[in-house]
Amino acid sequence: MSATEKFDVVVVGSGFGGAITAYHLAAGGASVLVLERGPWLTGDDFDHDFKLGSSYTRIFDFTVGDGMSVLAGNCVGGGSVVYFATMPRAPGFVFERHGSIGRRMWPAAIDRAALDPWYDRVSEALPVTPQDWRDVPYAGGLFAAACAHAGRTANPVPSAIDKPKCTNCNWMMAGCKFDAKRSLLLNYLPAAVANGAEIRPLHEVQRLSRTGDGGYLVHYNLVDDTDYRLSRPGGTIEAKLVVLAAGAGATPVILQRSEAELGTMPHAVGRYFSGNGERLNTAVINDERAREVLGLDRGDGLAYGAHQIGKGPCVASWDKLDPALPEYSRFSLEQLYFPPGLGTILAQAPGATGPTWFGREKKDMLREWQSWLTVFAMTEDDNEGVFGPPPATGNAERIAQQMLGRGALSYQPTENTRRGWAQSDADVKDILERDGIARVAPWSNELVGAYTVHPLSSCRIGDDPRTSALDDRHELRGHPGIFVTDGSAVPGALTVNPALTIAALAERAVPGLVRAAQQRGVRVTYGAPSPGAAPTVAVAGRG
Repeated sequence: MSATEKFDVVVVGSGFGGAITAYHLAAGGASVLVLERGPWLTGDDFDHDFKLGSSYTRIFDFTVGDGMSVLAGNCVGGGSVVYFATMPRAPGFVFERHGSIGRRMWPAAIDRAALDPWYDRVSEALPVTPQDWRDVPYAGGLFAAACAHAGRTANPVPSAIDKPKCTNCNWMMAGCKFDAKRSLLLNYLPAAVANGAEIRPLHEVQRLSRTGDGGYLVHYNLVDDTDYRLSRPGGTIEAKLVVLAAGAGATPVILQRSEAELGTMPHAVGRYFSGNGERLNTAVINDERAREVLGLDRGDGLAYGAHQIGKGPCVASWDKLDPALPEYSRFSLEQLYFPPGLGTILAQAPGATGPTWFGREKKDMLREWQSWLTVFAMTEDDNEGVFGPPPATGNAERIAQQMLGRGALSYQPTENTRRGWAQSDADVKDILERDGIARVAPWSNELVGAYTVHPLSSCRIGDDPRTSALDDRHELRGHPGIFVTDGSAVPGALTVNPALTIAALAERAVPGLVRAAQQRGVRVTYGAPSPGAAPTVAVAGRG
């Protein structure tokens, strides 16, 4: 590619923060280029296996840090391709949190009421629809029955799933072959392309620098489509405006690497990282006790024995999302599904006297894999993650052909965070171990540290320049024309799945992006309608 290529706007990343802004800017008349580190796969490309080189290994980025590992999307569509499409709105108390920041974490301009119209817009575009009990597969029904037995409530979760198309195959983490999951491949991205935006996969942005007239140069490498450890020099693109949406594990790294040329970054770039307070518990269900205690029967004498059937989180208990509770004691619990392979790796043997990750007792546990039930907690953490010096290229040092890397994130959980984890662990144990229904093992940080599938807050918005990298319009402090619209902009843990909130914030940021582009001479307007659900766009040359 020529180093003199010019676009009005370069968007880095194609997940919720990138796809939404790309669509609106392109629909408003701006020339828009989207650079995506991962490959471009669509329904027919998604595989139902775990082989190296399958979609499962190609579209994930698993980065091991010091005390925290991050699982994120690595493909056109970003996290929306690998997420479970669970789309609740953040509870109102989240916007009033202080956490470890010492003041209200969110900007004064944003609370739940202010964000509701933007939630509505995203919910219409995907769309997000309620599930009822007829849509809930075995795992969700078992969890709901156990909650009821323990005197707790449970509800089906809202989701971005086309229910008539869903086969309950439970492979949605590897991309949905049936286009039942309403990823960005079906709405914002094809709408952006239809309005003239260009998307280039396997382009990994390394850094930004300035042009002489106040614009920016976006420097990128080209990533090998088979071995992600291999890359070659790509080129530069000139832009009047840059939107960073590479994810909370990559956006701060790009900015850190850019500091030598752009000048001092805000203190909060690469600090205050949140893992959304996430915690995993694995239960092995005693099928006989579940039938006797919960009164469940599939019709074949089994109460459960159906771990592989379903579609990710379908039922959640929100009893502890109570604004009257003190901070760090509020959390949600979701029945979750990790497919065999990843699930086998993550599961720890309940009641093991030796290692919980491997050994004889883990081997015994594997024989009962159809009886597993995974419960996922999202708690309130202390934003204690910090990114160290960036690697030479990319967001991590690649240590495997695909998927796996070692990053510069350090995360040492505070007592507040640990207390939230302990309370959620105790709740899961109380619900599932009553009357011998199951044996539960909470996540242990001993082998790989904590983990998150919803990284947040590494370039957060806020009102205080000392603790926020972005103002409430998502513009990088001290660097006009650079905006951040991905999960790194979210100020802190949400106690629920964050995709809808990330998307709503991106929608909210667009009018400000349009005004900033206009001030830089871009002929662009705001007001495009919701893209709605659309067929997947097949583009010649996608990787």
